[in-house]
Amino acid sequence: MKFADRLNNVETSAIRELFKLLGKPGIISFAGGFPDSAMFDVKGIEAATERVLKDEPGAALQYGATEGYQPLREQLSAFMASKGAKDVAPDQMIVTTGSQQALDLLGKTMISPGDRVIVEGPTFLATIQCFRLYGAEVISAPVDGDGVKPDELERLIVEHRPRLVYLIPTFGNPSGATLSLERRRKVLELAVKHEVLVVEDDPYGDLFFADAPPPSLLALTPSVPGSRDWLAHCGSLSKVLCPGLRIGWLIAHPELLARATMCKQFSDAHTSTFAQATAAQYLRSGAMPQTLARVRSVYAERAQAMGDALRSELGDAVEFVQPRGGLFMWVRLTGARGQERDANALARRAIEQGVAFVPGAPFFSQNPDVSTLRLSFATAGVDKIREGIARLKKALAA
Repeated sequence: MKFADRLNNVETSAIRELFKLLGKPGIISFAGGFPDSAMFDVKGIEAATERVLKDEPGAALQYGATEGYQPLREQLSAFMASKGAKDVAPDQMIVTTGSQQALDLLGKTMISPGDRVIVEGPTFLATIQCFRLYGAEVISAPVDGDGVKPDELERLIVEHRPRLVYLIPTFGNPSGATLSLERRRKVLELAVKHEVLVVEDDPYGDLFFADAPPPSLLALTPSVPGSRDWLAHCGSLSKVLCPGLRIGWLIAHPELLARATMCKQFSDAHTSTFAQATAAQYLRSGAMPQTLARVRSVYAERAQAMGDALRSELGDAVEFVQPRGGLFMWVRLTGARGQERDANALARRAIEQGVAFVPGAPFFSQNPDVSTLRLSFATAGVDKIREGIARLKKALAA
């Protein structure tokens, strides 16, 4: 059987493949990118679904507009306003089946075979795969603890003339980095100067632990004239409410939204109307702030526990920046005292010791750093985190 040539550009997810190795009883996993299911507001979602079926069953159970269920678009407009993006009207967004579909629609509408796109190094693995599927050459821009480096980014833009630049400015996956306010403004200025689309993926921005992060790129566009036309913003309820509803959204220039809507018609006609109605009702209920406060508190405690354990157990064998939010810790093996520097080799030994993580190399589109690894603190309690890092120490010493 002959398959489409575009499949030659991608391979199966290294993370998904890793999960095949996690069947060992008693294993502690830091590998997943999932929120903790214990954090889901089951009662609140149950109340929302009951209200939907009582008040609007016909609309909620019927086909809907490709652009999205209007009551949800109105609630998402208000949700964005509460986060500083005060000028996003309901008709300036489309609802997508998770933010992953928003990225796929951007790939379909913006990328032709041979085009170049710029992503962070490291970045969300599925984005690399998605853009390569549409024939893009994916260029890597270096990041540090304050996110992408604007000078390096501009150099790459000038050199490669990309179709788009993809960034996770707030609590990046996997880096955990947060783009500074100064750099955010600079990125928007670069978008206008070079007339290049910047894609802001923001699934983690609400998961801050203490101080709120800088405003999103979207919220900052009024302060950089012309930048709104060169920004696409992807949002999601998956990490803050639950991923099972598969509710995401895309905010972009009207012409881009129109083409993305056309492509979505070919894909799934529309995101589940029942899921959209449930999400709209949940947001309307006013329960989200309390849910976010609980989630932030729990993840903050776990992130601190993981950072403390890494410092006390592994010491100078690792280096990392303590994240200020999100779900991930990005760690580099230093090789101190002759210890292991290859995260792939360490991952195999870690499984033997009963702990799992994701090696960092697959998160790079170019020049992978094999000394890096991603640890998720989201789904393990504090005691499990401490035990898991102790097991990681044994694996490192093995």
